[in-house]
Amino acid sequence: MSSETRVAIERETDIVTARQNGRELAAACGFSSTDQTLIALAISELARNIVVYAERGEVVMSTALGDRRGIEIIARDQGPGIQDVELALRDGYSTTKSLGLGLPGARRVMDEFEIDSAPGKGTTITIRKWVR
Repeated sequence: MSSETRVAIERETDIVTARQNGRELAAACGFSSTDQTLIALAISELARNIVVYAERGEVVMSTALGDRRGIEIIARDQGPGIQDVELALRDGYSTTKSLGLGLPGARRVMDEFEIDSAPGKGTTITIRKWVR
């Protein structure tokens, strides 16, 4: 059995909704409260990037309660894309004068991290965390 939630991301309040929905899914999947917080943090960072860089997109969250329990989060947009993915994944790199911890932070707290982005094509980031 699996569960899926989609949240359209266009404004700051959508970030909060995505984070809350992700935390609820993580709890239902059996993650510890610490892991729930880390998952919510990763969702928040990815959703914030959509608002800041692409203006609109979506976050799709799903859980799988089969052979391997976990959560998958897909953040996608049709924004400008990332010019240099490798650079964007470095701690401290930012094009908006932020701390530059969003993408590298999300990658650190999750078990799997995939990014597909090209200038002019938008960005899709898929992250997964497994219940231990």
